Amino acid sequence: MSTQRANWPRLRSLGLLSRIGLIFLILTLVGGYIISGIYLQWEYENRDEREGLTMTDIVGAYHGVSSPSPLLESLKSGHPEDLPDPDRQALIDWLESDRVSDDYDNLDLGDAAPSEIIAVSCLDCHTRGAEMGDGIGDRVPLDYFDDVQSIAISREVMPKNLKIVALSTHVHAPSLAMVLIVLVLLSAMTRWPSVLVGALGAAGGIGIFFDISGQWLARTDAFWAYAIVGGGFAMSMSVGLLGFLIVVDLLLPGAKAKPDTEANS
Repeated sequence: MSTQRANWPRLRSLGLLSRIGLIFLILTLVGGYIISGIYLQWEYENRDEREGLTMTDIVGAYHGVSSPSPLLESLKSGHPEDLPDPDRQALIDWLESDRVSDDYDNLDLGDAAPSEIIAVSCLDCHTRGAEMGDGIGDRVPLDYFDDVQSIAISREVMPKNLKIVALSTHVHAPSLAMVLIVLVLLSAMTRWPSVLVGALGAAGGIGIFFDISGQWLARTDAFWAYAIVGGGFAMSMSVGLLGFLIVVDLLLPGAKAKPDTEANS
């Protein structure tokens, strides 16, 4: 431990009530970050109108993205392999049209209606409880139009309004930076090695920078959406681990005071 850091005030020298207060403040802060993460998942996971949070949702929020129909992509990739070419092309033409709802079970199309083709060629595997397909019928059922519609329509995900991005930066950049500054300073007053505290502080600081700047840079290049995710993860992990170190230090018993002669030797 450096001489400069050895002369810093130590958290473990605080009174009992002060230590208890700090512990609960840190727990509240870290708990707030956890809730923020849950909220962000709720905020972004349905951007492409499909279940689950994916990079498509993040890219769509900050850059905009075309979310192609999973059913269309599957057909174009050759699935199912035994589907006759005329039926495959009929389904592709249907999915690429603007009549997905209108023509699904259009009686005028006869056996070429998408509902008929799907019933004959897909439902052996893609029906709920089907024995074939290793359970794909439960994961991707095609029994009803509502099932089909969820994976049939291609979507355009529009990015956030720039004013909303500016408002987010205005609110989060100062507050997140201040939170990390306070945590780094408090961590520097603990018993943990300086290199550990420094590494976590550096990771958090770099993370905040790329998270915030990535939200602007992703507007012109979708690559920067990965900086948002990576930066946000680094920042969150830094806050969580620094908070953990502080709480553990406050819970552990303080070291006994050393005689002045030993301390000055």
